[in-house]
Formats: sequence, structure tokens, C-alpha cells
Amino acid sequence: MRILVTGATGFVGSCVARCLVLSGHEVHVTTRVDSNCWRLSGLLNDLRLHYCDLRDEEKVAGLVLQSRPEAIFHMATYGGYSVQKDSLTTFQTNCLGTMNLVRACEKIDYTCFINTGSSSEYGLKSHPMAEIDLLEPRGDYGVTKAATTLFCRSEAMTKGLPIATFRIFSPYGPWDDPKRMIPYVISCKLQGVTPRLSNPAFVRDYIHIDDVVAAYEAALAVPITPGEILNIGSGVQHTLGEVVGFIDELLPNDPPLWGTTEAKRDEPTCWVADITRARATLRWQPGAELHTGLRDTVEWMREHSGYYSLHG
Repeated sequence: MRILVTGATGFVGSCVARCLVLSGHEVHVTTRVDSNCWRLSGLLNDLRLHYCDLRDEEKVAGLVLQSRPEAIFHMATYGGYSVQKDSLTTFQTNCLGTMNLVRACEKIDYTCFINTGSSSEYGLKSHPMAEIDLLEPRGDYGVTKAATTLFCRSEAMTKGLPIATFRIFSPYGPWDDPKRMIPYVISCKLQGVTPRLSNPAFVRDYIHIDDVVAAYEAALAVPITPGEILNIGSGVQHTLGEVVGFIDELLPNDPPLWGTTEAKRDEPTCWVADITRARATLRWQPGAELHTGLRDTVEWMREHSGYYSLHG
């Protein structure tokens, strides 16, 4: 199958692209000229690489007509990292870029278009987040992700298009961004440096990247209901203290110094996905327990320490 992956130099996008290549698909990927392709190491010769800024409507239309994908996994985004602070770039990349891609794909026949959303769309909740919950995002990133989800849903339902959105919670595992909490702590411990962290009571729904990739693979095998929205998480909440405790068991040195950094945003007391709908729709089930996933991540980072010393 011909599959187009946007945002393929990112964490999730690169892992999905790698899996699709191994499964024998013809994989087209978009990237900007100035993107860092370190996550695609050893894979570039197996990809159809297209340099394209999704904000450029004409180039996006040309790319789609040239590659004519049968499935589209849209993961290109901006604003998900604390260093990505420019509001205009966030709105243009996420909203305009998504609109350009969806409209370009309306000129071809395809069976599956997965827009990648975020748990940030929900805002602060006191219960497991379900797809029918009111969206109350805080900050440019959450607002734009909510807007793109609603745009995709509107286009899909109005025109009968096979477009769905995956709201991803907190993925972790091999190829994760070095500045994320889990790879940061593991990297510190592997180097004998004391991690400096904020508050052990903060909570997240961490899902292993292999389970996220499996959800995208599953989308290729089921009919896409126009406008469907699905949570992709583990369905289990853990505190940061629990997560770091598991890492301490695997690397029992240099315990972290809590309270030595400030939280970058308001923190909820509940942050966990209700994945009932995804289980039923995709016939998908997350399989990696956190302790097992962290053990595998530690081993991978130990074997690939050069990537993190260069890009951390």
C-alpha cells in the first residue's frame, strides 16, 4: 500500500514510518529542508522523501497528486515542546497545514486518513478522558490541536471522507525526544548525573510507542467511520514518582532531586484515557505494561547512547 506520513522526523512519525517499511509498504514521507533526520537513521534509502512545508498550499497539492497515497498518517505538528513558543507558527503549522493536506487529499481516492490529535485538547479533567468530553484546552498547542480535530471531523462528516483522529496521550520508548521526562531521567542515570525534577505527584497516561504504532497499523485494516475520534493511551494512570521509581529499580544510582525544577503548566490530578472506543473500533489493545516498557527503553538507550549524546 502507498502510505504518506507527515511529520516523519518526529518521535511517533518516525516509528510509524519505520514499521510501515518493515511491513513492505511504499512509504512516502514529508519533511522540511531544515529538519533533523536523526530518527530516520538507516531508513532513508527505503523511504520516498518529499521536502514540503505543509503551510504551502500549492506544494502540498503537488505532493499529494505526485504520490497519490492510499492512506495518510498526518503527524506533522508544532508547539508540543516547550521551546516551540511562536504562536503564529503553531497556528499556521497545525491549522493551515492540516487544512491544506485534507483539501489536497480530496482530489484523490484513499481509504484511510488519520489526523493525529493530542490529549492536550481536553484540558484539565477530574475523570478519565472520553472522546465525548467537552474540550477545554489551555495554550496555543492544545487549542490548535482541538481546532484541527474539529476541522477534520467536519470535513469527514460533511463529505463522507474516511478521516479519523487519534488523540495520543503520553508516548514513550525508543527514539523519544531526549528532553522528555523518561529519556531525560534514563540518560542522566546512564551518565551518572543526578536528574532534577519537579513534582512526583504529577500524573500521566504513558503508552509505549509500539502500542501507538500498532493502533496506526490497525487503522489500515478496519473501515474508517467519517469523523471518528479515538483516544490512544494505555488506560492506566501513573504518577511521575511511580515512573521514576521503576527506573530507579532498573538503574539504582543517583536518585532524582525533586522540587528542583518548576512545572511548565497547571497540572491535573487525573490524566488518563478512556480507551473503550479505540479497543472496540480498531480491535486494538495496548500490550506493554509500564515496567516492561521502561526496561526495554533503558536497554535501547544503553545500546544507542550515541543518538542521545548528539541530540540531547
